[in-house]
Amino acid sequence: MKEKEIERLLKLKEIEKDLYSKGFKKICGIDEAGRGPLAGPVVVAGVIMPENSMIEFVNDSKKVTEKRREKLYDLIKEEAISYSISVIDQNVIDDINILNATKKGVTEVVDGLDVKPDLILVDALEHIDTRKIPYEALIKGDSRCYNIAAASILAKVTRDRIMRQWDEIYPQYGFLSNKGYGTAKHIAAIKEYGLCPIHRISFTKHFTS
Repeated sequence: MKEKEIERLLKLKEIEKDLYSKGFKKICGIDEAGRGPLAGPVVVAGVIMPENSMIEFVNDSKKVTEKRREKLYDLIKEEAISYSISVIDQNVIDDINILNATKKGVTEVVDGLDVKPDLILVDALEHIDTRKIPYEALIKGDSRCYNIAAASILAKVTRDRIMRQWDEIYPQYGFLSNKGYGTAKHIAAIKEYGLCPIHRISFTKHFTS
């Protein structure tokens, strides 16, 4: 690993380093993918990485290429002390809104961990049920915190794979490329073909009225 990358990872781990020095041992990072799209689920992932973990290229998922994310996905799962992924579909999002759906995903992730963390770091979410495990909400946590960055990759890859599967069923919407986000081509397809079963009604009303 190049020295520059080692320096970047060490900087990304500064928050955890401080917490380890205060006695925390099992720190869980939690992040989501898919709060903004017009279609598909929101995916929440949580991961507890070992204190000495230094996986090359781990970063905020938005700063990592799709090809590299796929490789990191496997490396993170292999090295993780524990990880958990929750998929909240569009029907739940329409029923309880995207913020509450994301919070529901966080709680499901905590429930799904087979190792109980002693602290949770979550990207910019507050008033969440972490089953009485203490948590800290970090603004832009996915670019400031190693464990949250790792979780962001698990969430993003999981969601992208789901959207690629939906593209095979509904190719007219371009889910392969837009992943459900509101690109001009996607919006044009909604206006031409109407909504499909995975569109979020609450996100698309003004395109179909």
